Amino acid sequence: MFPTENELVEKLRNGDVNAFDQVYYKYASRLYVFSFKYLKSKEETEELVQSVFLKVWENQHNLKTDTSFKSYLFTIAYNEICNVFRQRSYLRKYIQSVETNSEASAESEDQIDALFVSEQINRIIVKLPEKQRIIFMKSRQEGKSTKDIATELGLSSGTVDNYLSESLKFIRNHLKDKNIAGLLFMVMFTP
Repeated sequence: MFPTENELVEKLRNGDVNAFDQVYYKYASRLYVFSFKYLKSKEETEELVQSVFLKVWENQHNLKTDTSFKSYLFTIAYNEICNVFRQRSYLRKYIQSVETNSEASAESEDQIDALFVSEQINRIIVKLPEKQRIIFMKSRQEGKSTKDIATELGLSSGTVDNYLSESLKFIRNHLKDKNIAGLLFMVMFTP
């Protein structure tokens, strides 16, 4: 007999990876269809679904069994969709400002800042445990989906999401130590 949604959520609250996998398989495709309607981009939609489940895993201890888990997931997805649209807007504004601003010094200063941040993040990535580093690189730098990484490495999608979640926490913590704005991290590593 299959567990009820409340039983799955309770197991997930207790860190049960199998419960996470079951939730992932139950809702991932629904979230994908919902998100794709808005984003119209396969890559952004895959990243968004991955991000939703990362948030679920990161907040597993705060999950509630007295509210709809499905509504919780779709609320996260909706907020992530809004974030993607905001990022698109920021990117458009940045591109427009670069196109209209012909001052080379401002452009080269931005390039130096981006290079510095990129170097700092790469130094942190190197410190990740090997499996986390491999999965993180495949996801963020090679652009592979959770499903593709899981297939390639012989892992479950939930396990890959767990590794990515731990990698992101590690990187965020080290960025705080280096006094680099989290916004720069988000710009470089999120869709």
